[in-house]
Amino acid sequence: MTPERATERRLIEIIRRASAGGPGVRVGVGDDCAVLESDAGSLLLATTDLLIEDVHFRRRWAEPADLGWKSLAVNLSDIAAMGGRPRWALVALACPEGTSLDEAEAFFEGVLALASEHEVAVVGGDTSASPRGWIVNITLLGEATGAPLLRSTARPGDVIAVTGSLGRSAAGLALLERGAAPAGLSAEVLADMTAAHLRPRPRVGEGRWLAAAGGVTAMIDLSDGVATDLGHIAEESGVGARVGIDRLPVDAGVRAVAATLGRDALAWATGGGEDYELLLTCEPGALARLVDGLLAATGTRLTAVGEMGPTDDGVRYTDATGREVAVGPGFEHFVTGRVRG
Repeated sequence: MTPERATERRLIEIIRRASAGGPGVRVGVGDDCAVLESDAGSLLLATTDLLIEDVHFRRRWAEPADLGWKSLAVNLSDIAAMGGRPRWALVALACPEGTSLDEAEAFFEGVLALASEHEVAVVGGDTSASPRGWIVNITLLGEATGAPLLRSTARPGDVIAVTGSLGRSAAGLALLERGAAPAGLSAEVLADMTAAHLRPRPRVGEGRWLAAAGGVTAMIDLSDGVATDLGHIAEESGVGARVGIDRLPVDAGVRAVAATLGRDALAWATGGGEDYELLLTCEPGALARLVDGLLAATGTRLTAVGEMGPTDDGVRYTDATGREVAVGPGFEHFVTGRVRG
């Protein structure tokens, strides 16, 4: 019998079975953060992420300062998805032989630049030699200022909505992979798309506002793409979902890059990943209030893109005519040849 191939989801299932929880564990494996309860009754959020050279980034276009920024940003995005306040970070860095002190300092300058924006203190970490390439692991702790927003609490009839716009990181990666800037794209578009990939802006303020506003039933950050991350909410909540791909917010810059490179902007929006926007479900009657309130409070748009349905519906995507269409998967580790950038 051929051994079953490892996938990210199967590994998470193994870890979940091995993690029996314990005193103070409110939410364990399976969400954006673990939720831990202190003896004083306050809730602590804990998350960690690995970034590995030639899996999550390429050094030929990601400078050390960019890597430092992004390695913290991906963890901040997990705290944002729970509606929490990020507080303390532990930074572990492994570098190959020949790494200069200037490169290491630039990495930590990138971490600290984003940390200062969110009042996060770097309180420790570790360093090591690496046999090949850079490896970064950040563990971030935060506080839940109210009830954390989970993946497992969406309900049939809820509206599905996303913050900001989608596909910008994938467009930026396509430009970076190409190398030379293509003709016909403005310097502003080139800079915006590549920055979205190299230095994403996690929606921490938006997450805290949404958690406090009421009416939001579930939330996740878009790290692997709508196709994958909405699937996580549907699976954890035991519900189905229907998304109108024509309703997905894809800005003019993404469409311009896709047209220039002969790529599909909607495929980037559904499966490109690393947008670090927030995908949420909410009560239908709360949508207008959340759209107007979030824009006024943070300047960020909230766009309704679909509805949750019964479990039997599965997760389906339709075009403007209502016809069901196939959507490719989001990012998946352990798939040969797939590199995030």
